[in-house]
Amino acid sequence: MKNLILLLALFVTGCSSSIKTKEESGNSNKRIILSKEVLKDKIKGAWAAKTIGVTFGAPSEFKYNTTMIQDNQKLVWSDSAMAVEYRERPGTYDDVYMNFMFMKVIEEQGIDAPALIFAESFANADCKLWYANQTARYNILNGLAPPQSGHWLNNPCADDIDFQIEADFAGLMSPGMVNSAAKICDKVGHIVNYGDGYYGGLFVSSLYTFALMADSTNEIESIIKKALKVIPAESKFAQCISDVIKWYKENPSEWKSTWFKTSRKWAIDIGSPLGVFQPFNIDAKINAAWVVLGLLYGKGDFTRTYEIATRCGDDADCNPGTAGAVLGAIAGYKNIPDYWKQGIDKVENIPFMGTSVSLLDAYDMSYRHAEEMIRRNNGEIRENEVVIQLQKPETVPVEVAFEGHYPVAKVVPQTINNEIVFDFEGIGFALAAPADGKGYKKNYVFETEMYIDGVLIEKAKLPTEINKRRFTPFWRYQLPMGKHKVVVKILNPLDDIKLQYRYAIIYGDKPFEIKL
Repeated sequence: MKNLILLLALFVTGCSSSIKTKEESGNSNKRIILSKEVLKDKIKGAWAAKTIGVTFGAPSEFKYNTTMIQDNQKLVWSDSAMAVEYRERPGTYDDVYMNFMFMKVIEEQGIDAPALIFAESFANADCKLWYANQTARYNILNGLAPPQSGHWLNNPCADDIDFQIEADFAGLMSPGMVNSAAKICDKVGHIVNYGDGYYGGLFVSSLYTFALMADSTNEIESIIKKALKVIPAESKFAQCISDVIKWYKENPSEWKSTWFKTSRKWAIDIGSPLGVFQPFNIDAKINAAWVVLGLLYGKGDFTRTYEIATRCGDDADCNPGTAGAVLGAIAGYKNIPDYWKQGIDKVENIPFMGTSVSLLDAYDMSYRHAEEMIRRNNGEIRENEVVIQLQKPETVPVEVAFEGHYPVAKVVPQTINNEIVFDFEGIGFALAAPADGKGYKKNYVFETEMYIDGVLIEKAKLPTEINKRRFTPFWRYQLPMGKHKVVVKILNPLDDIKLQYRYAIIYGDKPFEIKL
């Protein structure tokens, strides 16, 4: 009877997946004994909850930019939602299939596979990518290897959300081993991101390492705080998440209050040119803030967590996917309500775009990788349980993308005699193109030369093919402050196809200030 009361209490206060005891090792680190059954269920719960959350938020993705989805707008869920998304819009699941490509490399090449192998896994895959991922793909296909492929000087989307939505695999294979996960993130994350963009993935990965060790969803705030220790406190990413935690503690019952404060202070994009001066934000830190906001105010309830993370807007499929997955890693698959699992049986065995990996494959693959990581890090694999040596989080080095660069203007270039021409005053620029890569009548490769102040800076081939395109056609940073002239020459023009661009974001060495 006493045990029954205890179990009921755990269910009421927060989903529990504990079959866990603690023992002290001969050093300062604790060792955790966890049943294999529980660890497998937690990993399964994370992947299932991520796929559910992405599907749930997909209809709202970037339709509510720098604004929230109001309470009077119903968010719909049904037993056919995942099957329809899988069939009609498989590109929705870039959050998932990028993870699975990295996991496949580990499966075939081992954990120690070099960064270039991970890079080639998605660069050559037949799947849709955007922003930092697609920029890195172009860099890799054109001979720029990691980590240079993700560095902000080579990737205008370096601060974007990309690694944040595809770092799940590193955390889920590293239960309790936050520093081991960070080493994987360092190798893989810098393929596509740098600075705050890299920190986003590192933070999410760290969340999983602690979530897999948690007994109850009551530990959510503690998990977030421990994961944040890996991120340098002086980074904007850490400051943003710290603000969310602070404002939550000031007002733990009204998520909209924290949303307004966070948006007012942090909803400014500097790097990604399509987000600068626009109510559009794919920046890692603001979207990570919505993940954290969903987790804190969701208070362990899947429905509240999914709803809030989605209603925060911006990347409204990725954010509930991540928040739900962290919750799934705490609670386990068995504790995900049946309402949210409806329809998952229809898609679990279907491979994701660009991969041969399904959810069923991923459940097993992630667990195998977790066992390998446990062995590597002074743990044990026993008949029915695993022994994990916990790691205390170590802070990674400081990285700052776009340091000293401040967006000050937006100019629209002219096309004159097959040349794209514009003048600006500042220290850098980034020429934005349509995000979807569509609009071309046929596949073609433009051959171009870019001149700045009469000096040839770059020769570039720009494919129109969606999986090979250069997401941002041209950019250059760290120029001397002053007046500059940019000329892009199209060497092989066609009458019926034009190189697409929208405008150029101009950067100065000081932020623009209104003088009254």
